[in-house]
Amino acid sequence: MQFGLIEMWQSMGAVAKTVAIILIALSVITIYLFIERQLAFSRARKKSMEIAPKLADLLKNGQLKEALAIASKKEFKGSHLARVTAAGIEEYLAGRTSNLSVDEQLESAQRGCERAQSLFTQELRRGLSVMATIATSAPFIGLFGTIFGIINAFRGMALTGSGGIGAVSAGIAEALITTAFGIAVAVIALWAFNTLNSRIEIYNTEMENTTSQLTDYFVRTTESK
Repeated sequence: MQFGLIEMWQSMGAVAKTVAIILIALSVITIYLFIERQLAFSRARKKSMEIAPKLADLLKNGQLKEALAIASKKEFKGSHLARVTAAGIEEYLAGRTSNLSVDEQLESAQRGCERAQSLFTQELRRGLSVMATIATSAPFIGLFGTIFGIINAFRGMALTGSGGIGAVSAGIAEALITTAFGIAVAVIALWAFNTLNSRIEIYNTEMENTTSQLTDYFVRTTESK
């Protein structure tokens, strides 16, 4: 008996084929989510690099309202730096309008930045929980197919009345294929999850730095008055 992919597929039982189809679907979902998230991260990076010098110039000249206007533009909605900066400036100006104390204005601005960071982080993490679920469940789905492969191997032995390799080879092959496939899908999902999670940590650090820099700017502005 030949053991090419076509031959192995033809020898697999209905349960093993169903398991294989499920694992293929999970791998496609993982790859789609990975590419979609990478594109979202790239947009955030590109838009942030575009708006950063503009905001720096406006803040340097004390043009807070102008900086808020440009950071709030729809075209920069995907920028993590723009979102944090806009939230901080908005809360700072609102606190100043409400005649809050200097400390309260600074605390309000910092909380606004932190809220924006938290919300943007949740947006960046969209789909990662699905990847984590696939990474943890794929081996067990493959194991489910493995069990039925072993059952088919014993069935082959019962039908032929022999324990030779020819009687059990199809079932054993079926079991090994689903096991390997499940592990492969889990590895891909885990690698994609860790890669994206690492990038999110970088963006979180950048947003924290922006919050710190913006707070320091408000402190200097307040002390200079």
